[in-house]
Amino acid sequence: MKLLITGGAGFIGSALVRLAVARGHAVVNLDALTYAACEENVAPAADSPLYTFERADIRDRAALDRIFAERAPEAVLHLAAESHVDRSIDGPGDFVETNITGTYNLLEAARAYWEGRGRPEGFRFHHVSTDEVFGSLPADRTIKFTEDTPYDPRSPYSASKAASDHLVRAWHKTYGLPVLLTNCSNNYGPYHFPEKLIPVVILNARAGRALPIYGTGENVRDWLYVEDHADALLTVLEKGRVGRSYNIGGENERSNLELVRTLCAILDELCPKESGFYAQQIAFVADRPGHDARYAIDPTRIREELGWRPSVTVEEGLRRTVAWYLANEAWWRPLQSRAGVGQRLGTGAAAE
Repeated sequence: MKLLITGGAGFIGSALVRLAVARGHAVVNLDALTYAACEENVAPAADSPLYTFERADIRDRAALDRIFAERAPEAVLHLAAESHVDRSIDGPGDFVETNITGTYNLLEAARAYWEGRGRPEGFRFHHVSTDEVFGSLPADRTIKFTEDTPYDPRSPYSASKAASDHLVRAWHKTYGLPVLLTNCSNNYGPYHFPEKLIPVVILNARAGRALPIYGTGENVRDWLYVEDHADALLTVLEKGRVGRSYNIGGENERSNLELVRTLCAILDELCPKESGFYAQQIAFVADRPGHDARYAIDPTRIREELGWRPSVTVEEGLRRTVAWYLANEAWWRPLQSRAGVGQRLGTGAAAE
């Protein structure tokens, strides 16, 4: 199958590109190469005759029309998005333009292409979203997000993703565009841009800097290994029912404090300090505005309908991730000089 993957030089997108090419799919990677993208993320697939790169912005409708016409994809997997909550608090405009207007442009380009080809039955538009559109859960771990949970976004990022989800559903209902939607929990793993919590902890620990935890560290997330997520996305593409949404979770709930302590224990084992322990570097910092208390996915639908479930426990996934960062300084070191990396974001100062 020929796939058009948007945002394929980003963290999740590149994992999907690598897996899709490894499984024999032809891939057109459409990416604008903004601050969080990195062409090295797709290096394992870049030399394959199945791989093609198109540098383009999803806000550029003319570029999208050209790419559809020239590349003739059989399916679209839409991952291109602004995705960092802290950056959305400081500068929400980019999130509105990319996540909402960009998704609209992509939907219209895909619809024009699909209709122009006689509405082929096998075409799919797979929109990849987040569990953050559902808002925040109480502490009771028996309560989880399902596909029927009402939307209640709390940040500019999650609000922009919620809007894009609604657009995708509307294009299916109004125009018949054959869509699939997925909402995932927090991803982690190799090639994670070094402004997110897990790489920040790993790299700060090795550099002897503080390990910042927002508030009291009690916020809970469901952690999904990125390569498991890529596998789930291809499963939904191949087996999912048109017009249906699927929640993809890691079944690995951890509080931020629990997560950081686990990372510290792994680092103590793999690269011990000359004296002391990495957990001694933990520092609690001012919380972000509107910080959601808890996210957790109920993956019953994808498990029962499509036979998918995560293969990696959070402990094993974190061990693989730490080992990868320790072995790949040549990848992450240059990224630390990019705008905003290493700075405290999400205070709302820029927006004010």
